[in-house]
Amino acid sequence: MVEIRVRYEGDLHCVAVHGPSNASFATDAPVDNQGRGESFSPTDLVATALGSCMLTTMGILAEREGWTLDGARARVEKHMVAEPSRRVGRLVVELSMPAGLPADSRAPLERAARGCPVRESLHPDVALELSIDWGA
Repeated sequence: MVEIRVRYEGDLHCVAVHGPSNASFATDAPVDNQGRGESFSPTDLVATALGSCMLTTMGILAEREGWTLDGARARVEKHMVAEPSRRVGRLVVELSMPAGLPADSRAPLERAARGCPVRESLHPDVALELSIDWGA
């Protein structure tokens, strides 16, 4: 169990504190939903969580197998929909892997990304488009 405390600061801003580490960050509503877009929105954090979870899950596998994933990157696009309600409708994830990974690492690494806990936690109506650049 991990506790995260969130405090509403007013003006659609919140501050979240991670219980175990006491690290914190702020959120703001997006410009298209009455906010000023001064920080990550709550739905931006969903996209951020997906990208970092994919890389982390792949990193766990890579460490276990002796593959080097240092320098891997994720780019995530979050697309909102309005119907039937305002929600994240589509996430486009582009992963860039470092050069030098063995060819036989690709399928298991992709399975790890697609099966990461954040993806498994998202509603099935949230479309995922994943592409992976395996480097030179």
